[in-house]
Amino acid sequence: MPFFNTYFGSFSDWINTRWKRWRHRHAPKLTKQYWQSLTPQGWLRLLAKAFLYVLLLLFLFYLSVYFGVFGWLPTKRQLKEVQNNMPSEVYTADGVLMGRYFIQDRTNIKYDQIAEPVIQALIATEDARFYEHDGVDNRSLARVFFKTLLLQEESSGGGSTISQQLAKNLYPRKSIGFLSMPVNKMREMILAKRLEAVYNKQEILELYLNTVPMGGNVYGIESAARRFFNTSADSLKTEEAATLIGMLKATTTYNPRTNPDRSKQRRNVVLAQMTKYGYLTQDQKTVLQGKPLKLDYNLYSHNSGLATYFREHLREELTKWAALQEKPDGGNYNLYTDGLKIYTTLDSRAQRAAETALKRRMYDLQVSFDKHWGKKAPWTGQPAILKNAKERSLHYKRLVAQGKSEREIDEIFNTPVPMRLFRWSGEQTRTLSPMDSIRHYMRYLNAGFLAMEPRTGYVRAWVGGINHTFFKYDHVRAKRQAGSTFKPFVFAAAMERGISPCSYFPNDRRVFPEYENWSPRNSDEVYGGAYSMQGALAKSVNTVAVNAALQVGLPDVIKVAKNLGLQSEMPSTPALALGTADASLYEMVAAYASFANGGYQVKPRYLLRIEDRNGRVLLDQTNQDGLGPKVLSSQTTALMRPMLESVINDGTGRRLRSEYNLQMDIAGKTGTTQSHADGWFVAFTPDLVAGAWVGGQDQRIRFRDLELGGGSNTALPIWAGFFQRLTKERDFRRLANSRFPALPAHYAMYLNCPPFQPPVPVEPVYEEEDRGIEDIFKKGGRKLKDLFKRKDKKKNKDRDWQRDLEEELDKRGRGNGRGRGRD
Repeated sequence: MPFFNTYFGSFSDWINTRWKRWRHRHAPKLTKQYWQSLTPQGWLRLLAKAFLYVLLLLFLFYLSVYFGVFGWLPTKRQLKEVQNNMPSEVYTADGVLMGRYFIQDRTNIKYDQIAEPVIQALIATEDARFYEHDGVDNRSLARVFFKTLLLQEESSGGGSTISQQLAKNLYPRKSIGFLSMPVNKMREMILAKRLEAVYNKQEILELYLNTVPMGGNVYGIESAARRFFNTSADSLKTEEAATLIGMLKATTTYNPRTNPDRSKQRRNVVLAQMTKYGYLTQDQKTVLQGKPLKLDYNLYSHNSGLATYFREHLREELTKWAALQEKPDGGNYNLYTDGLKIYTTLDSRAQRAAETALKRRMYDLQVSFDKHWGKKAPWTGQPAILKNAKERSLHYKRLVAQGKSEREIDEIFNTPVPMRLFRWSGEQTRTLSPMDSIRHYMRYLNAGFLAMEPRTGYVRAWVGGINHTFFKYDHVRAKRQAGSTFKPFVFAAAMERGISPCSYFPNDRRVFPEYENWSPRNSDEVYGGAYSMQGALAKSVNTVAVNAALQVGLPDVIKVAKNLGLQSEMPSTPALALGTADASLYEMVAAYASFANGGYQVKPRYLLRIEDRNGRVLLDQTNQDGLGPKVLSSQTTALMRPMLESVINDGTGRRLRSEYNLQMDIAGKTGTTQSHADGWFVAFTPDLVAGAWVGGQDQRIRFRDLELGGGSNTALPIWAGFFQRLTKERDFRRLANSRFPALPAHYAMYLNCPPFQPPVPVEPVYEEEDRGIEDIFKKGGRKLKDLFKRKDKKKNKDRDWQRDLEEELDKRGRGNGRGRGRD
């Protein structure tokens, strides 16, 4: 500023001075007489100056865009390394794509994976001189200037080449006011030139067809082929390729699903263009234009495809993992954009078998449930069920967060709105209030299923519910009361304490005053006598399980359950023996795996390997050992297996043999919680351990009798259906007749006892006045007494056998199994 003050007084004075000089110099040119006096030569000089000024302005404009005045432009090196957003893909162990995590639904493919008609249709329609220009087609630009701009002929076509469109796809246009269009066009021309210098023509076509938007959230020819025709890009027919390329002009207007007539017209235009440039003959064009528009629409979402519940569980885990992994460029990985390849332990055939078995059983069970309740609602007399469901809903929580009053929330929940509803017969659109929607969904039973290998921990099938679109809660990880599936832990704890499997526990009903007079009941209401561990498991006798738990000691039972993988807090009460502790299917299947693998703790494993988009391994857990520490002795697990086999062969799981005709060796346990709220079945074969759970969203929604609501009727058929379907697969047929190893003789002796001992008859005591009758039948009475004595001797013999065995075990320091229980 001192410079201007020195020479011009002030900056404003300098501006005024310069303006006055310009006016004085050019004032004559601003008059009408000056323009009238111009000669032709003068006009030519004036136009030449104007043209030079325009060229100068264009050159300056070009330089400003080129050097990033209006925004950064990638260099050739950066263009060479360009990577568009790619979804991460999840694969099964047998190489089947289960699903993708994406923001943009896109699958990159190579040039040779694209059908030739796609390339031909693209060039004929979008850039007929593609192989002749270097990114910018000057002839097309001239055509646009004269025909489109000056003559307003809209049919003359656009001037953007495929390379320019690729630049737009890679670097979307930005809004910078009134200069947006010229700046964006200039940017695309510059980038097109750079792309042509970096990539050859095939690579540009490959990049373009992988990045082009195809409507909605679909990007690239491969995703579009799968979406609209349920095929791959290399298998597209000519008419299908023309349909997809035709969409590029306006993806909404020419969408073949929502606007089939317009799409067909546009398809025929593309076919005509292909004929014009020699890719089709006239006869071929006529035949193809006459074909109807046939779609095989395949809407893919995160709620569709294979193993949806598992993929959601994996998504939550991998999102956190990726954010902590550093990429070569210093950034962190993004699960949705970095194109990771995720390989899991799931088997597609096992997963399909599990999903089919669960859905078919749940459909039949829902029909039975609805018939069971009839017109009566399952929550009749319990209004709190609906109130609690409403308060648990995400809609309610959002309204509370917005500061809505209860009165306002009630009004919203009772206002009908259009909504989609789940039905086993198919989705429906109805107008219902949110409260009606809650009533609708509270009627549905749900289920979970998990199958894994007991020695490796590899999860082979994971089904978290009946429909991931409408029921998001994953019942593989959900915790519910374990019911009678907990009883094997009680008897395992007993054997770990040294109590013999042939120890007999009384089947006596007891009352526990210290626990509010709680008294365990048997489902058949039969009491008396005593059961061995094997007999008690096979018949699922509640009183015996409680008596055994008290004799072992509840702390020891809890310790065994914790060691096997159950994580919830467990009540130190006698009811624990009946499965009042909460456990997830995930935990229960892993716990039973320890019975199958020799007593080793095993954690379910489902993630094998992760690679980046270039095949670089980021995580590899393929060769890791799945077994943890040994938590049960080999003797305990060896004896538990035949005890659990008796459940299948002679007990509550015998339907697997009689009804489902499964012939492989099976060991497992059914489970039913109080009032039939939860149905369980967990069992293992020589190769797999699997579990199923069935119940309502609320534990108060259930069947009203054991025959319908028990685990043998709800959960067991899912398990059976899974193995029926799986063993029909060629690679799994060997499972149909798989056998456990024979039980060693020195272990078998511990199970060589009757499963049940009936009560010992008490000899009748006669009163004095009855002796006359006894004298009359003296001879017969003597024979009767002898008969009783013989029976008593036999029973005493049985008891002596039991006593001898227990004394022998006692000498070994292993306990006698008949002592008093302790808490």
